[in-house]
Amino acid sequence: MPETPRFTFIDLFAGIGGFHAAMKAFGGECVYAVEIDKQAANVYAANWGHAPNGAGQDHLGGQAGDITLDADADLDVMNVPAHDVLCAGFPCQPFSKSGAQRGMDEARGTLFFNIASIIKAHHPSVVLLENVRNLIGPRHAHEWEVIIRTLREEGYHVSAQPAIFSPHLLPAHLGGTPQVRERVFITATLAPHLVPRLENGIVDAETLGPDPVASMKDRFALNDSSDAPLFVPGGPEDGWNLLDDGLLDDSHNVPGCDLTPSERLWIDAWNDFTLLMREVTGEQLKGFPYWADCWLDFPEANRAMRFAPTPAFDPATGRFTSANTGELKLPEKVTRPKIAEDLPAWKQSHLRRNYDAFEASFKDILAWAWRWGVYTALFPASRRKLEWQAQDTKCLWDTVMHLRPSGIRAKRATYLPALVAITQTSIIGPLERRISPRETARLQGLPDSFIFPDQPDSATYKQMGNGVAVGAVQHVFRQHLLRDQEILDCSDVPAARYLARAATEVTPELVHSRLAKHRPACASQNR
Repeated sequence: MPETPRFTFIDLFAGIGGFHAAMKAFGGECVYAVEIDKQAANVYAANWGHAPNGAGQDHLGGQAGDITLDADADLDVMNVPAHDVLCAGFPCQPFSKSGAQRGMDEARGTLFFNIASIIKAHHPSVVLLENVRNLIGPRHAHEWEVIIRTLREEGYHVSAQPAIFSPHLLPAHLGGTPQVRERVFITATLAPHLVPRLENGIVDAETLGPDPVASMKDRFALNDSSDAPLFVPGGPEDGWNLLDDGLLDDSHNVPGCDLTPSERLWIDAWNDFTLLMREVTGEQLKGFPYWADCWLDFPEANRAMRFAPTPAFDPATGRFTSANTGELKLPEKVTRPKIAEDLPAWKQSHLRRNYDAFEASFKDILAWAWRWGVYTALFPASRRKLEWQAQDTKCLWDTVMHLRPSGIRAKRATYLPALVAITQTSIIGPLERRISPRETARLQGLPDSFIFPDQPDSATYKQMGNGVAVGAVQHVFRQHLLRDQEILDCSDVPAARYLARAATEVTPELVHSRLAKHRPACASQNR
């Protein structure tokens, strides 16, 4: 299949271009893009040669990249060109609930209203929207209903059920990556004759309509073999393995990704705890949060830890060394504290399980806390907590960790939780460092030729946390084209008929090949 453009698309709230990557690989040409964040817009322009400034207007006190200046049905403004596919990863905002308003009117004042203005003006053959999982939660039930009703009122064949998908469900040969990133996709095809209506002719927004094109319950073959078993993302043998899947650089020394001495101390201490408890109990750690602070509820523990020493820092190794326990006076027994009955049930449960664990091994736990200075100023409250979710993993340094306000969370090194723009980056325990910006880009399905010119790593982490996973987009888009293939094939629009063929002709392998050929539009340092 030729790689010349066969359909046009627009890229709204474009970020650094995750939708662009997928659409271009399908043979699309971007005719309009808009992104208001200047750093993300610079990355987009550097890679795709298309500055996402919208129409580039700066009137009305606005700025380039502001979609509200280019598309507003109320102001009769439409500076967005005609196109075949509309892509948008839009923010979720509350809609009006006035009973006198219907459909698009209820979205007035939100960015979805601007999307709807474009749809109303141009009626592209396909609409592909993406949002966070919360869009389908009870707090946004009204917003969901308005979105579906608005699309149907404009003549779109769309499911009233959400398509929820994550790239970690797909094996690598289908474009998957080891990142749990559950997102809601709304996919629609222009087909006015298929829109459900009530007897009075009003659009029915509650009829379920076609099946959603993707689900978190979807399972895929491990490989292309006809008798291949199903891929199990967290499987012990054929599932994801962060250290073996080629996405991480096999190096402990990646510039800018080092752990601080304090971070190493916290991890060393809790790593020792995981090994200690396995030795003492003969079992793996239980799957509940271990709270060192609540062990001081035992009066004997509080007294014993009162004069705990501070671990010494060794400049030669860059690590703190544990203290000896020669001056520690261990109690012979401990007095179990009472749990207040007016505490929330979840907290009572956590306290009960922590008290049980401490009572069973209090001498070993107190000796451990003394050695590592767990109750000294070196350990803030959030680092005196361990959230063990790594199942049978032997020790903490073998896990993937996140230093969260709620504690140190440890998971198996199979796949990562979602990259998030506002939280700590993942720590790869076996490599004793943080995940790098380049590695986060790989997790989002971007090739190594993708560049982030002249910006700090913190901006790249933020952009990856805000972006869409290319593998998930290309899969959802393909599944949508397959579901509505017959509708598209009967269209009078040549691009729609091309998309019907692309459903089967543009394979995951072809998408991967085209992504691998990506070359940035401007020559710059490949960071």
